[in-house]
Amino acid sequence: MKKLILFLLITSTIYATKVTDVSNIVGVRDNQLIGYSLVVGLKKTGDGTTSRFTLQSISNMLRAMNIDMSPLDIKSKNVAAVVVTANLKPFARQGDKFNVNVSSIGDAKSLEGGTLLMTPLKGVDGKIYALAQGSISIGGKNDRGAGSESHPTSGLVYDGGLVEREINIDLYNQEFTTLSLKESNFQNAVAVQNAVNDFYNTQVAVALDSRTIRLKRPQNRSMIEFLAEVQHVDIDYNPTSKIIINERTGTIIAGIGIQVKPIVMTHGDITIKIQEQLELDQPAGSVAVDQDMVIGLNENELYTKEGTTTVANLVRSLQKLGATPKDIISILEAMKSAGSISADLEVI
Repeated sequence: MKKLILFLLITSTIYATKVTDVSNIVGVRDNQLIGYSLVVGLKKTGDGTTSRFTLQSISNMLRAMNIDMSPLDIKSKNVAAVVVTANLKPFARQGDKFNVNVSSIGDAKSLEGGTLLMTPLKGVDGKIYALAQGSISIGGKNDRGAGSESHPTSGLVYDGGLVEREINIDLYNQEFTTLSLKESNFQNAVAVQNAVNDFYNTQVAVALDSRTIRLKRPQNRSMIEFLAEVQHVDIDYNPTSKIIINERTGTIIAGIGIQVKPIVMTHGDITIKIQEQLELDQPAGSVAVDQDMVIGLNENELYTKEGTTTVANLVRSLQKLGATPKDIISILEAMKSAGSISADLEVI
């Protein structure tokens, strides 16, 4: 049985947003840190004797405490070797605390109940910027039913990181700074430039390319005051249309305003016909399923009202007709190849 889907077209939308929502200040960013250490206090769920680097690490730690013991003599399963990672926020100062992530690199079964030993956290330059230590939280209990066991090999140490070295970012004394748009778009770059210049009634912003806007601080403002004002300037933002598809799970994420251009295509027993039309009469005997959709008398045709021709509506309609996630993904990919969908298609 052939199934026919008819759609009409709509226009695109421009959204109002603030500069801070679509851009970053160049140089003001997180810095990634990494370290290696041991987790102790495990209940026989740590690394076994096959993880030689763990045994060597225990031996080195004991030697630093004036206890000389060969790795071959260590049989404990209450210790696990881990990699510790964290993000150091911009403008973090000495003594500030932050969360750190802990992940096993040996054959430990679980880090539950363990304590992370003092860990130097280094940046990409090899310098130590923070220390980490504390009890590990592995999150909520498993939900796989009674009798099941959970063996989490990663966890979080809340406020376990302590800043030791600051990363200096001198914004206050700068005359110029740069904004970087989160998505490359010439229209948005010009929109930010014009909105900022209109706000100050002078030329303080210049769009250098589709992503970069250079700012010059006004004479009567500090750079901090200037950026605080700029970040809250309203702009007409044209978001980049994107459709995210997870082929493994069948998940499809799309904005509600992504248009589908005129096309006629057939996939299996489903025929899709999209055309421009001012009005579309509801067929005799059809049944309305919601305010935007009606199903034909034989339940093999689907019609939509004017102004509902979007990817979101298309996916919803295909689901109501019983199409599988695999079918919907194949249809979207074919439409993208045919030029019916202009949005970026990202398969993960």
